[in-house]
Amino acid sequence: MEILRRFGAAALAAGVSALVVGCGGGDSSGATDISAQRTVAQAEVPLAVRKAAATRTANSTTNACANIAPFYWEVGGRNGALVSGSRTGAGAAYTAGSGMNLASASKWIYSAYTLQRQAGVLSETDLKHLQLRSGYTHFGVCYPYQTVRGCLNYADNNLYEPAHDGLFVYDGGHMQKHAVMSGLGTQDRRELTDEVMAQIGPGLPLQYGVPALAGGGYGTPRGYAEFLRRMMRDELVMGSWLGSHPICTNPSVCPDQAVRSPNPDSESWHYSVGHWIEDDPVVGDGAYSSPGSKGFYPWIDAGKQFYGLVAREAEFGYFPSVSCGRLIRTAWMSGTTQ
Repeated sequence: MEILRRFGAAALAAGVSALVVGCGGGDSSGATDISAQRTVAQAEVPLAVRKAAATRTANSTTNACANIAPFYWEVGGRNGALVSGSRTGAGAAYTAGSGMNLASASKWIYSAYTLQRQAGVLSETDLKHLQLRSGYTHFGVCYPYQTVRGCLNYADNNLYEPAHDGLFVYDGGHMQKHAVMSGLGTQDRRELTDEVMAQIGPGLPLQYGVPALAGGGYGTPRGYAEFLRRMMRDELVMGSWLGSHPICTNPSVCPDQAVRSPNPDSESWHYSVGHWIEDDPVVGDGAYSSPGSKGFYPWIDAGKQFYGLVAREAEFGYFPSVSCGRLIRTAWMSGTTQ
């Protein structure tokens, strides 16, 4: 995936050559209720203890966070950030205002837009596309100068795979096809930005670097954090849809339901509507998230009391950022350094 570099709006105005937005468990009966299994009640951990534990975890030299610096991290509640930090490393530091490629964190945005636009009413066709099981599973390169339809019709992006119809396949083609079906085909990236932001949050510093719904988003940690808070405050319909309609995504667990996932076979997460449920029975905590391939990792805890993110840009950044971010989340929720 071609990176939209950390130069903010000026970089987007100049354009980028291309963006590759193609991507790439649990049981089929539904997501595990991890939130009911938590042994430490949120109210029992003092705020100062949470802050200290999260900060020490993010700055540790011995855990998964040590390997991904530089990065920006943040944990907050419904009304704003509660603790944050910029861990330095090779290259420029990231801050809350750093512009970066959101990659698959864009999936949460488009799904929230669709729910908002349709007043919380989704057809089975909508669900198939937003849950990545429509059969459009060959998405690749998309260019900034293209329209949404032009992006879909480029190369093999519009290729339908009948054998994949109804099965979970982590790929950008599902949402691109859905956007064209929803009447967005003529829009370029600027018009698409205006359309989507008009529904989920005028004024949010989020936009599209390329007109690719599942992976073309560009924005700042500050902007995405406000998007998360709007869901938590139920200002967006998506707030009440978090974790709904869970489906199995691990091919090694449910080969009759899933073909391809970006997560390791050793972990079984469910997928909801444009976002993950991190409910693996061994290491999961039920958080909702939408990690991007370049390392942008946003989440909301299972109880919808707190949000967080790890923000950076790096090749193959998806799971390393997840590994760090969920340690920070565990530290925050438990008050114990990880």
